[in-house]
Amino acid sequence: MATHSAHTRDSRESRGIRLDDHLPVDHRLNTVYRIGAGLIGVFLVVFGILGLVDQIGFFNTGGNTVAGLNTNGALSVLSICIGAVLLVGMVIGGNFASTLNMVLGVLFLLNGFLFLGLLDTESNFLAFKIQNVYFSFVVGLLLMTFGMYGRVGHALPHDNPYWRARHPEASAQEERTPPGERMQPERREGPERRGPRQPGPGKVL
Repeated sequence: MATHSAHTRDSRESRGIRLDDHLPVDHRLNTVYRIGAGLIGVFLVVFGILGLVDQIGFFNTGGNTVAGLNTNGALSVLSICIGAVLLVGMVIGGNFASTLNMVLGVLFLLNGFLFLGLLDTESNFLAFKIQNVYFSFVVGLLLMTFGMYGRVGHALPHDNPYWRARHPEASAQEERTPPGERMQPERREGPERRGPRQPGPGKVL
């Protein structure tokens, strides 16, 4: 019965991590993922709507700006779509929001590098200027930071849900260990604590 229970737990964790808001660590992680997706999602939606309200041409590469960023109709629509996806991630939360933040963060960084090379060319269909490139880098780094919070690192605490999923056997062993014993380190006497060796029978110091 215990083997079946452990197998079921491992199978569930291998399919994905479901954060539990009743647990303090899970709740904190979920809040960070939601805030990151929500804040950037709202900004992108507002930015896109303002661009459409100004009736900027769809592929216009002129000097039309919104909030200090160059834009056109295509960039406005794209911003609204990405912002809406982030808002959906905020609503769903959990591992989905974390992964979504990281994926979109990487895409923003790649987009920044792409249009950095397309500045002042006819292929710059999103009307990017250097400030848009900087913005894309900043948003990409922010999304990646929000998404990786508490998920990537070499020193995650053992109550972290991602650590538990990566170490199911150790996690199950800790759950079976009484709380009082978890806090007590293993006591081993070193040679310096044992004192001088006593001579055996018939031996002279």
